[in-house]
Amino acid sequence: MQNPFDTGYYCSEELRSFGFARVGENVQIAKNCTIIGLGNIEIGDNVRIDEGCSIICTTGKLRMGSHIHIGGKCHFVVAADLTFEDLTGTSQGVYIYTSSDDYSGNAMAGPMVPADLRKATTTPVRIAKHALIGAQSVLLPGADLPEGCAVGSLTLVAKPLQPWSVYHGNPARRLGSRNTAILELEEVFLERSAVPVLIAA
Repeated sequence: MQNPFDTGYYCSEELRSFGFARVGENVQIAKNCTIIGLGNIEIGDNVRIDEGCSIICTTGKLRMGSHIHIGGKCHFVVAADLTFEDLTGTSQGVYIYTSSDDYSGNAMAGPMVPADLRKATTTPVRIAKHALIGAQSVLLPGADLPEGCAVGSLTLVAKPLQPWSVYHGNPARRLGSRNTAILELEEVFLERSAVPVLIAA
């Protein structure tokens, strides 16, 4: 009997048959995720998306590089482009929006309202190399996490941040610098990744 508490993951070969724009090697997506707009999604190598995530990608493009982990229960609304560069990731329960309605009362809101009656802000979001996003953080349209930027849990990001910096709070406030030693470790990691693994018969 299959364990009902562990639905498992789809692998690269299975995912390629579903209609994604691109799926690299060693990709795993939990079987209980909800993903809409597969043809707008490109995924690199060594990517894992954990349980209960929802990705709505009807008009924008989601581009994921390689060596990326998306924690469980994340929610991405991709109306403009959303980019995860290599060696990035999110903790659990992260929400990313590339479009947001005007809440001032000067326009109507919601996807079921004609566009000419809305004043949605629709802007790409980028998570650059070595950037990290803490649990239950929210990124709004125009958020940009440059290389090495890290935001702690429960952080609200609504604008471009600074590279190699640590942020926390609502709104995001810079706490200090992040160590660039990661760049040296990256070289070691890439060297190891390039070495073929020999499996004994």
